[in-house]
Amino acid sequence: MTPAQPGTPANLEAAFGGESMANRKYLFFAEVAKQLGNGDLARLFRDTANQETEHAFAHFRLLHPELVIDDPAALSEAEKEAKLARCLELAIAGETYEYTTMYPEFAAQARADRDADAAADFEEQIAESQEHAAIFRRAASNFGFLQPIEQHHAERYTVALEALQGKGKAGETATPVAGKWICKLCSMIYDPAVGDPDSGLAAGTPFEAIPADWLCPICGARKASFVPYREPELLAA
Repeated sequence: MTPAQPGTPANLEAAFGGESMANRKYLFFAEVAKQLGNGDLARLFRDTANQETEHAFAHFRLLHPELVIDDPAALSEAEKEAKLARCLELAIAGETYEYTTMYPEFAAQARADRDADAAADFEEQIAESQEHAAIFRRAASNFGFLQPIEQHHAERYTVALEALQGKGKAGETATPVAGKWICKLCSMIYDPAVGDPDSGLAAGTPFEAIPADWLCPICGARKASFVPYREPELLAA
């Protein structure tokens, strides 16, 4: 999500973000309730999550009236293409902001907090401070992992937009990127040059050398859920 303009647009963006967050939070709560055997509470959380989605959609329609569709059948093919292109443009802008600005800033802040705030706490509660430091290290690490994911998403959207414009067909390169593997569930890209230090995988560890019980640091998927990474590419139609 890109930064909003001042005033009412910023308020609408904030309202959209708040309602969207509530939706995902309530769905998480619904899953917790389901796992604990409380079906009624799970349904309550899911129903409320759906209502929050409708609230979020209402805010987003005000933010982007160009995407409101009253009668799809009345739109020309060019108008349909323009709306789809606008969706892709917004998606590209959002993903690009996340991997170029948002996550780098979050990662830097996480590292700063670990060195300053948690360090000050060491003097009073060593164990608690160590726990906080570990959390901040994981946060910084995860933000670092998320940057290439968002770049991958932005590149896929870019290819999709070009395909929509008739420039070719969206696809992937025939040859995988040497050494890189991607999680099929969350798109986390394992880069041997970076490794996964928090999981004991030093930089330079090839994917083939990773233990079978290693889990994706983003979504927890098994190593078997990774496939060789291929870059998005515009293919000949």
